[in-house]
Amino acid sequence: MNGPERVRNAAKRGTGDRSHAIDVSLTLLAAAIAAVLVLPIGWLVVDALNLGTRAAELATASSTVSVLIRSVALVTVVTVASILLGVALAVLTVQGDLPYSRFWTVLCALPLAVPSYLGAFAFVSAFGPNGELADLLAPIGIDAVPSVYGFAGAAFVLTLYTYPYVFLTTRASLLSLDGTLVEAGQTLNSGRWEAFRRITLPQILPGIAAGALLVALYTMADFGTPNIMRVEVFTQFIYAQYNAFARDYAAVLSLQLLAVTAVVLAIESRIGVDESGAYESSGSRGALDVDLGVWRYPALLVPVLVGVLSIALPVAIFGMWLLQGGPGYEAGRMAFSWSYGWNSANLALLAAAVSVLVALPIAINSARSESRLATLADRAPYVGYATPGIVLAIALLSFSLDVLPTVADLTGVDVVETFYKTVPMLVFAYVVRFMPQAIGSIRTSTLQVDQHLIEAAQTLGRSRLNTFRTVTLPLILPGVAAGAALVFLTTMKELPATLMLRPLGFDTLVTYIWRVKEAGLYGQAAVPALVLVAISGLSMAVILAQETGD
Repeated sequence: MNGPERVRNAAKRGTGDRSHAIDVSLTLLAAAIAAVLVLPIGWLVVDALNLGTRAAELATASSTVSVLIRSVALVTVVTVASILLGVALAVLTVQGDLPYSRFWTVLCALPLAVPSYLGAFAFVSAFGPNGELADLLAPIGIDAVPSVYGFAGAAFVLTLYTYPYVFLTTRASLLSLDGTLVEAGQTLNSGRWEAFRRITLPQILPGIAAGALLVALYTMADFGTPNIMRVEVFTQFIYAQYNAFARDYAAVLSLQLLAVTAVVLAIESRIGVDESGAYESSGSRGALDVDLGVWRYPALLVPVLVGVLSIALPVAIFGMWLLQGGPGYEAGRMAFSWSYGWNSANLALLAAAVSVLVALPIAINSARSESRLATLADRAPYVGYATPGIVLAIALLSFSLDVLPTVADLTGVDVVETFYKTVPMLVFAYVVRFMPQAIGSIRTSTLQVDQHLIEAAQTLGRSRLNTFRTVTLPLILPGVAAGAALVFLTTMKELPATLMLRPLGFDTLVTYIWRVKEAGLYGQAAVPALVLVAISGLSMAVILAQETGD
């Protein structure tokens, strides 16, 4: 080997050593970030242990078991109902020969643009004992209408606003379905239902399971809708115990709720693994069209009814509140201020920016490294995403009250006042809760980057940082923007964490809506409700813009 070759080989070894060192550093950084994000949730265990043997007594108390059974029952009913409605509408819009199918697709997805607690507001206002329906029926002698409150009302409203999760994931599976397999089944004298059950259903089952998981997690974590519909579930029970200064009991309840969440995740992982029937084929893609015949137009009644109840009704109620005004708008300092919208937007922008900055090293390292530590760092933050907002809030408050005073004593800095119930704490909660959305988006974009471009840039002598700035970042920018947008939109709608962690006297759109709800002044929620619906609608535009087909 001559001299120049030895120099080149030495240079390659040096570059390789530096690259390896950077990869290790990036992996350790990603793991450290993930640990910081998950740590406060683990502090619930410390609080629960403070109770000793009493923790088991509280966890198995009759009141606790009763609320647990009711919560699990609500999750089960809403999930099953969402599967039935979501799959039916997905099949209708993908395979059915409906007129203007694209319009019905958008309409069926739009309920996701309305936070469920706003839908509950609208239903109570329209169908409650003193609601608009009661006023319309009174002149014809009908003095009472069936109550919308209770378990059935909560299940109905939650199903109406969560089924689109199943609809969208099932629809995506149907659009990628191999139609030749269904055709083959029909040529073997299998009827339409038999072909769906034996061929189509096994292939779309992972998509159904993915949507059902989102429905179950949402229902389990929801705080506003059950509260409005007067159904005591775990989230409300935890909130009540914390406000009653039973912090350790609230920690025990939170751990129970996390355990139920873990069971739901485990069930979904078993169903979502497609081992029995979801296989690939080289045939043509796309679901087989179904001729509905005489049922074509009657079938339209399903999406029409869903659209009227989930979209038209709330918008009409909010619009009516806006036009009617009414007494009490200045009472109790309840007048709406646009500063609440400004606060919401600022918090959401901060959460989106911090989430992207934190997600970048985790997502990029996960996309490029196959080490177990990199995989763990990628998956660990999803614990926060699966944690109900109220549980996360209690974990952060407990951690702050237990740990921050000790830190203040050691450092001489009043970190309690700096962090406890402040904007930084609130933003941190949003990052823990929603940052995995940014991780997923950035990771997907990074995996799509052509590695030859990066290698070419490094061959030309550019450093890793310079290559990332000039080559990788511009290519993954759409994924970064999409992740930031998702965090922004979900932050705007988050209720329990915002309610519990906001600074004293600090209001956002959602906390103002909750204040006027507690005061019984529903009409004042008109403007913030319509603003939230409009902003949430942007998320649906992003989702549907990415969809192919039709």
